[in-house]
Amino acid sequence: MSNAWSGGSTTKWRRLRASVLAENERTNAGRCTLALPGVCTGVATQVHHIAGKAHGDDPRLLVACCEPCNGRIGNPQRTAIGIRRISKW
Repeated sequence: MSNAWSGGSTTKWRRLRASVLAENERTNAGRCTLALPGVCTGVATQVHHIAGKAHGDDPRLLVACCEPCNGRIGNPQRTAIGIRRISKW
């Protein structure tokens, strides 16, 4: 876990996370959006900030992903992987 989450998550974040995962379940059958080769388990259980946590909790900048992909990709500001949006909500 990053130091950014050391104080735990807020109720607002947990609701937003649940809505992102529910939308992914509806539009993408619950699959991981990041799908990193050799890492991905395929089942989205976490939410990744594609522009970094410093950009806030804008739902347009959040994607559902599996735990291994989320942990591997880390801070998007230091990662050169392209992420494609699945839904437009």
